[in-house]
Order: sequence, then structure tokens, then C-alpha cells
Amino acid sequence: MTPEDLHEKIRRGEPVSLLDVRNRDEFEAWHIDGETVETVQQPYAEFVAAKARGEVADLANDLDLPEPIIAVCPRGEASATVADLLREEGVEARNLASGMRGWARVYVARELPTAALPPDATVIQYDRPASGCLAYLLVSGEEAAVIDPLRAFADRYVEDAAERGATLRYAVDTHVHADHLSGVRRLADETDAEAILPAGADERGLAFDARLLDDGEEIRVGDATLTALHAPGHTTESTAFRLGDMLFSGDALFAESFGRPDLERGEEGARDLAETLYDTLTDRLLALSDETLVAPGHRTPDAVPNPDENDTFVARLGTVRERLRIPDDRSSFVGRIVDSLPPRPANVERIVPVNLGRESVDDETAFEMELGPNNCAVAGDD
Repeated sequence: MTPEDLHEKIRRGEPVSLLDVRNRDEFEAWHIDGETVETVQQPYAEFVAAKARGEVADLANDLDLPEPIIAVCPRGEASATVADLLREEGVEARNLASGMRGWARVYVARELPTAALPPDATVIQYDRPASGCLAYLLVSGEEAAVIDPLRAFADRYVEDAAERGATLRYAVDTHVHADHLSGVRRLADETDAEAILPAGADERGLAFDARLLDDGEEIRVGDATLTALHAPGHTTESTAFRLGDMLFSGDALFAESFGRPDLERGEEGARDLAETLYDTLTDRLLALSDETLVAPGHRTPDAVPNPDENDTFVARLGTVRERLRIPDDRSSFVGRIVDSLPPRPANVERIVPVNLGRESVDDETAFEMELGPNNCAVAGDD
């Protein structure tokens, strides 16, 4: 089974039985998840040992997974062997081609509903299910801008803009990302797109040419206008962008949570940035109209797409506000956040310098650095 086919099964809400044959630490660090996914982790070495003893049938019976079973490993090689062993015992089993590396290359695009957009504007949401990273392509007339692009898929944005008769003019980041390699620098180097970052990125050590936007400044894309809305808290420079009744919120605000405040300054600075985040949420973002369509920078692994919005991962601000239940007391909010921070994203100390342009890595190294879960959010309620 291809990773793309597996993703579609999960997206459609079909039952999926996964047999993950990686070691326990690899599985716990990062695995395929979903509302209808049932997973058993059983190391490949145990299947090898069971084959030597002639006990594969017993091991298969102990799995207690509904068929068909899809076997998963890092590259699709060990899992192919396991799938063969299971089929020899009469179990309906398939192999996930290319394994978790193939899963990391799945990138799905869907157009957002036109009702929320200015006239003659198109917005495409890109979803990387392996990490929950979301990006957006805005097309208006013959011009396009991409927001929070991923380096691994930089060519995709250019091609999709061209298919719609547009040239990519801007590559925009809402903040200095800590969980994935940004595509802004590559797009600026290899195309005519202008790199756009929030004002404040220079104070974090930005080392490549980019246009820096202050709060309230605008970008014209064809007949559409993106307006910067400074939204610090996740990082000091975090900035959302408004497009009519749509809010590209980056990692400041998600559909069911908000960005953690410790990735820039560590645990020592988390409390101060959590206080800033409280002000951003209560005074700026959640103060917008209930009908504002929130287009976040990430989603959770088990997030369900919104059927009212063309099965994209967006939500109306009124719904988001109800989900988050931000307390009236600032100290309660801050205490809850700093006491519930999840593990930091993998390779954050390496990814941030690359995204600032202070270090360079080749494409294979970049891909390896991104493998793993996204941990940029904290829970939105008690």
C-alpha cells in the first residue's frame, strides 16, 4: 500500500489496522495516528525469532488486530518481510511502501471555500500528515504568495501557482520555525519570490536578505491584501496575516490549541512569553469576529477535517474560542502552560539556525532532521 493510499483511508474515516515493527523507542517517539487507526507495536526481531522457532502463527494470533493488517517500518523493507510471513500464515497483510520515510513525503492539497475569501482569490491548504504542518498558497490574478512553506516541497508551490496562471511573488513565514525546515530561503534563492518575515526576525539572528513586516503592514498579491498582525507569545516575532475574513494564524493559534512559549528562550523564558501569549490571545486574536476563519500553521495528528470547509483543517474563531476556554485570570493561564509543556520538537537546536540562514544543510540531511512528530502546541483547556 502506498503512503498516499493509507492517508486517504484515514482521511475517509475507514478502519485501519497498523502493525509497527520498529523498536519501542522509535514507535513512541513518532508513529502514524488517526481517529480510526488501531496500532500494535511488535519489533521486527520478534518475527525473525518466531520464524526460526516455527512460531509465526502463534505470534500472529497474539496480535489481536482486525484484518487487513498494514505492516510499517522505517523504510518499508523489514515490514515487507513481516507482511510476507503473515500472509504465509493466512493473514491478510500488506506492507506500507517506503515505510515512515514514505509517510513523511505525503503532502495533500485542498482548496479552501471561496465564501471566506475576497473576490477572485483562491487559497490552497497543504497538509503534511506525518507532522501536522500546514501551509497555504494564495492566488489572486496572476500573482501568488505561499505562507509557511516547507523546504521539502518548495517546487510544489511554484508548480501549483503556475497551474493557476500565477507567478509566485512572495514566500512568507509567520515566525522562525523550530520544527521543520522553512522553504522561504530556497524559494527566494531559486525563484523570483521575495522572502517575507516578521519584524523581529533580525533580532533573532536572521542572516539572509528578507523584507521584514511590522504590525499593520501589507502585502499586495494581485487584488488581494495580506495584513500583518503581530501575535507574539509562541515566539517574540510571531505574526499572523489577515486576508479579508480569514486569519493565517501560524503557530500563534490553532484550531484546538495554541503555540507553546518555550522554543525561543527555553524554560527560563517560557513564563514571560506565556504572559505575552495570554495578551495576544485575549486582546488580539480571540477578539476578532466569531466568523473569522482560522487557518492555522499546524494540526494535531488525530484532527478531523472540517466538512463545512471542504474537508480542510480550519475553524471559525467562535468555535475555537469555545474549545480553548481561556481563563480570565492571567496567572492561572501562565501556570497551566508552563506546567504542561510537551517534549521539545526533534532537532530544534539544529533547525532554528538553518531557518535563520546561519547554517546550511543538504536536502537529505534536511529531510532527516524533520522526521518525527510536531510538538509546537500546548493543550487549549484544563
